[in-house]
Amino acid sequence: MNRAVFITGATGGIGAAAVELLRRRGFTVYAGARGPAGFGPEVRVVPLDVADPESVAAAAKQVGTEVEGLWAVINNAGVIVQGPLELVPAEEWRRQLDVNTLGPASVVREFLPLIRAGRGRIVNVSASTGWIALPLLGALSASKAGLESLSNALRLELAVWKIPVVVVEPGSTQTAIFTKAGEAEQAAHGRIDADRLELYRGHLDAYAKASARFKPGPVEKVAEVIVRAVEASRPKRRYTVGDARTLGAVLIRLPAGLRDRVLSNVLGLSSLKP
Repeated sequence: MNRAVFITGATGGIGAAAVELLRRRGFTVYAGARGPAGFGPEVRVVPLDVADPESVAAAAKQVGTEVEGLWAVINNAGVIVQGPLELVPAEEWRRQLDVNTLGPASVVREFLPLIRAGRGRIVNVSASTGWIALPLLGALSASKAGLESLSNALRLELAVWKIPVVVVEPGSTQTAIFTKAGEAEQAAHGRIDADRLELYRGHLDAYAKASARFKPGPVEKVAEVIVRAVEASRPKRRYTVGDARTLGAVLIRLPAGLRDRVLSNVLGLSSLKP
């Protein structure tokens, strides 16, 4: 059996853990990396910026010179852009969609010949915000909703070749992505009119307080589920990890009005005054 896989966002928390576990499971791992990668010689590092279609095409060409087909392509690269819509600059919106939505689309488009040749599968790492939009995470929610729709459409388009399209949905996970999101948000606030920023001071403080209550899970748990999706002979359409199961079991089943009230209360927004 062909055991070559390609994964994006390979140097991040979830990506690095998945690379290591896939390697230990006997896969030949092609690790798409935007910057320096500290993997051993058994991991093939491929320069990749998913937001740059030319970079994606070059990565697919490089991998194609070494293998005739792939067992799986894992779209793991992602960023978080946070803040109220009014405070998120246009370039940050573009960055969010370029990496989380348009990036996976480019990867699939360029790597599909290798997936088809290897009778492989596509694994897209999404988030519960893809179907339960959260305030102050509107950009992230929009990008993951796009990835969810892309995955569902792609699953039907590729059914004739029996190419599975799988969504992995992590819950809160201990990675540097949240720290980077906070730093990017602070940098954006430095370019915003102070009076407009002050309008949302209560929102920002409430969100920070609510976020501090969450206890993120280990990246290894997500990596295990990614590998399960890669190895399954008949993979499920969706795998959920950690507290994502709770969101799926409870919030999605609530009437929209009640769900809005629950989210406002949990995030401390219901007590805000204009």
